[in-house]
Amino acid sequence: MSEEKTYVYEVEPGQELEIDLFRPEDAEGVARLFLSVYGDGYPVRTFIDPDQLIRENAASRTISSVARTRKGEIVGHNALFNSAAFEGTYESGAGAVHALYRGGAGIFTNMVAHGLEIAAKRPDIVTTFGEPVCNHLFSQKLVKRAGYITRAMEVDLMPAAAYTKEKSASGRVSAFLAFKTSQSRPQTIYIPSAYSGEFPVLYENMDDAREFAPSQGRLPSESKTVLKTQVFDFAGVARVAVHETGIDFSSVMEAEEKRVLDRNVIVIQVWLKLSWPWVGEAVDELRKRGYFLGGALPRWFNDDGLLMQKIMGQTNWEDIQLLDERAERLMDMVKKDRESVS
Repeated sequence: MSEEKTYVYEVEPGQELEIDLFRPEDAEGVARLFLSVYGDGYPVRTFIDPDQLIRENAASRTISSVARTRKGEIVGHNALFNSAAFEGTYESGAGAVHALYRGGAGIFTNMVAHGLEIAAKRPDIVTTFGEPVCNHLFSQKLVKRAGYITRAMEVDLMPAAAYTKEKSASGRVSAFLAFKTSQSRPQTIYIPSAYSGEFPVLYENMDDAREFAPSQGRLPSESKTVLKTQVFDFAGVARVAVHETGIDFSSVMEAEEKRVLDRNVIVIQVWLKLSWPWVGEAVDELRKRGYFLGGALPRWFNDDGLLMQKIMGQTNWEDIQLLDERAERLMDMVKKDRESVS
């Protein structure tokens, strides 16, 4: 077994900081920061590859906020970046703070707030969301303070190996998805009959207008199913965005599931559109295959989405830490649904 490589990023402690947008000359400092905090196993290469980070920020696919010292050293980073099916929905994440600048300074909180201020000024960003992990409570507290509302749970999202350096996980790590609307878009949501009792909880305190109707009708015979899949080999996760559904949905999903399982995937996530009146039939087809509820995904396709998920093997429920009653209610719903389809 090879010895873990240690990356050192030496900075001067106690300096005055500014929270600012990323500049190209910050790229080396961001990469060194991520390597010092996470090691070279960090799954998103953008943040440990300076050239790629510069390109992504230049294209506004990533919008990085940094904590910079007067000497130009980068001691903190957080970003907005597009990871949903719709290009206007941005995730707030990729956070890192240098070990010498953690504690009571609130650097991480201020970087998240800086990103939200930027998002509010950009008409191309319609919604932001956070992905607070469940192996500790810090990020759950952070997104709650920032005004995000938790609406979905991703079970066993990340392997423990992603947290080796900080030694904060003994098994796979789950995460929540918490949302905040930037640009209003009222819409009608169709509720699958399997989850008629869960949707009032999922949409509780929604910060945009929604009308609700029961899902009905059959998968359209005149359409073909269109999928777009991402496989994250390090995490063992496949994410399947269903952009169109047709009568071939079941057979297409069966083939896609076999394809990703051949790549040793452990977690399969499927994103469906809640704007389809027939979404309930797609949900029923997935539940027959062992998929269970994840939750609501506001503006995921610009239309709202629904997360369904399937886990190969036993779930690490025991190590999940929950901040509040809402988190407990969401996990209870997800856990109960997994048991019902097993």
